[in-house]
Parts: sequence; C-alpha cells; structure tokens
Amino acid sequence: MKYAFINAHREQFRVRAMCRVLRVHFSGFYAWLKEPLSLRAQDDARQTELIRQAWSDSGRVYGYRKLADDLRDQGEQVSENRVARLAAMAGIAAQVGYKRRPGKYGGKPAVVASNSLDRQFEVEGPDKVWVTDITYYIRTHEGWLYLAVVIDLFSRRVVGWSAQPRMTTNLAVQALLAAVWRRKPKAKVMIHSDQGSQFTSREWQAFLGQHNLDPSMSRRGNCHDNAVAESFFQLLKRERIRRRTYLTRDAARQDVFDYIEMFYNPKRKHTNNGMLSPVDFEIRQQKLTEAGV
Repeated sequence: MKYAFINAHREQFRVRAMCRVLRVHFSGFYAWLKEPLSLRAQDDARQTELIRQAWSDSGRVYGYRKLADDLRDQGEQVSENRVARLAAMAGIAAQVGYKRRPGKYGGKPAVVASNSLDRQFEVEGPDKVWVTDITYYIRTHEGWLYLAVVIDLFSRRVVGWSAQPRMTTNLAVQALLAAVWRRKPKAKVMIHSDQGSQFTSREWQAFLGQHNLDPSMSRRGNCHDNAVAESFFQLLKRERIRRRTYLTRDAARQDVFDYIEMFYNPKRKHTNNGMLSPVDFEIRQQKLTEAGV
C-alpha cells in the first residue's frame, strides 16, 4: 500500500522524498510499477476513484461512513473499515470546523416561554415542530454576516432562513416568515428557540400570535435544549464556511444559499433520516401516507 500511495501522489511530491519518508527504497517502487497490479490492488484503485468522486460530489465534506453508504448505493460491496482505509490512503477526510468563542451572550429576556419541547426531537410528521437559532461568525471583508434558520424536526430540513449584517429581531422574523411562506402549515406549529433577545422581543411574540405558532424556549444557558439547530450550524461551519473569509456579504449569502438549497436539503445524507436527505425523506413519507402505510 505504500507503493500505491506514492504512485497516487507522484504529481504532488517527489518520488524519492516520499520513499524516504515512508522508509522504502525507490528502486523497489519502480520495480513495483513494472509488475501488473493484483486483482486486489486493481479493486482498491477502482474503489478509491469511486470514493474520491463521492467525496467531491458532497463538496468534500463526507466522512468515511457516508462515503461507504454512497458506494453501497452504487452497488459496491464495501465495509466502512475498507472505505476508511482507502480514503485515508488517498488523503480524503471530512472537514473539521471551528467552535464558537467562549463568553456570555445576551441579557435578561423580555418574554420567556416554557420549554414545551423538552428535548423531544423525534416527531411523527412534518410541520409539527420547528426549531430556530442564529449563528455567529460568518466572516466577510465587509464585516460579519449573521444567519438565522428554521428547521423542521421531522426531516431536519431547513424550511426558512435569513442572512443579514445585523443580529436583530428582524433577522429571526424574516427566517420564520420564509418558513411560513414556504410550508403554509394548516395546523398550529410549535416553534422552539433559545432565550436570545431576538426571540423574547415583543415583535417576535406578535408574529407568533399572528401566524398560529406556539412558542417553546430552551432553559437559560442550556444549548442542549436546542441541539438540532446547534448541530446544523456545526455542519455548516465544518462543511462550508470553515475558517473562510468571504470578499463580500453577498458572496457569503450566495454560498449559504448553495449549501442549504443545493446540497443540505436535497442531497446531504442524514443519519436521523436513515441516510436519506431531508427532501428525499419527506418525499418517501408522503408516498407512504398516500399509500395508507
């Protein structure tokens, strides 16, 4: 496998340098090149290219578990351990993001609702419970861009979002307005948030009352009460905006649109959905409902 690694990276590094680092003799490598590849080695090379393509199609964010699932979708008989080994040899790995800076955020809340959700993150159907939150630290050369999202707990689909240069109540309201416009729920929906000032304002409460939305709030300082929204932001940071500084806020907003609407919602496999994307999960549920299952 050392020779295979050297051969796969010949365009990036000098052969003799790699041989020295891997403690093999360069003459042995060139002798190996002249020999025909074993069936096992040929299969390794073929599946490595499939892994590389699946990784590229994901925006270079999938780890070995989702890559293995992608290969199985293509009819390949592979284990997660095998994919992990081949991916590691090819230098393929999931991205790791950055964490929110420590510190205290927000002041005394104005209007607080009880924690009706109480970490019951599994729901039976769409548009029953939405969760919302605001992320920090989308860097641009024009200053920060703040993102508010609304996520349907049933499928983990982002049903509404808004990105603005200021973290105001309007930012949160616009994201929720987008969700109401897109989904047009026929029954009351629980909307769960933290106790940030945007969600405890009179404006926010008035909007909920006007659109048949029932508020629920995390306990003060307990991020686990809104873990699904926190998890989405970790994915966004790790898979797309990791350590990136955009030239403009419009460029950052466009990239967020691309991630949410072109990748996360329609394509990204979600373990909570049985490795289906949020959109595919909702389509399957609709078909089951229409079939009376």
